[in-house]
Order: sequence, then C-alpha cells, then structure tokens
Amino acid sequence: MLEGKASIDDTDMPLKMQIQAMASASQALDLYDVLDCKSIAAHIKKDFDIKYGNGWQCVVGSNFGCFFTHTKGSFIYFTLETLNFLIFKGASSPPSSP
Repeated sequence: MLEGKASIDDTDMPLKMQIQAMASASQALDLYDVLDCKSIAAHIKKDFDIKYGNGWQCVVGSNFGCFFTHTKGSFIYFTLETLNFLIFKGASSPPSSP
C-alpha cells in the first residue's frame, strides 16, 4: 500500500476525502494489474459511491484529456506510481428551457 508517494496536482476536496482517494487508489493498485485501468477506476468509483453517495466518476490512465463539470468540493487529480487519477462527483444541471 502506498509504496510510491502520491502527488496531488489539483483538488478542491476536503483533506479527509483526499486521503481516502489516495488510499482507494493504492488499494486498487494492490488488487489489479497496473495496465487494467478500467478495473482500477471501477474499484475507486464504487468505493466513493458507497462512502459518499452515488454519482462519482473516476478516470485512470497515463495519458488522457478531459473536460467536465463537478460538484464543488468533490474534485481531485493526482499521480500515484505511473498512473494519473481523476475523481469527481458530477454536477447536475437544471433542465434546459424550451
């Protein structure tokens, strides 16, 4: 667990949630092959859905781009070992008026 130190690139999460994100990522890396990014992401998403309610999204990989809207206080982007982790809770937007 957490053999390599995580490096947080950007976040607006509370510290306790940041620690949980990195612990969940470390646990996923212990359970799955480092190349199995989909299973790693699914593990983290399920963990956050259970602990903090549904609606979490997780992207894991070494090279990806993204553009998203998130709920305030629910975003973290960090690196652990050779992978980048993006975790956030999606923001719901009001329905468009006709």
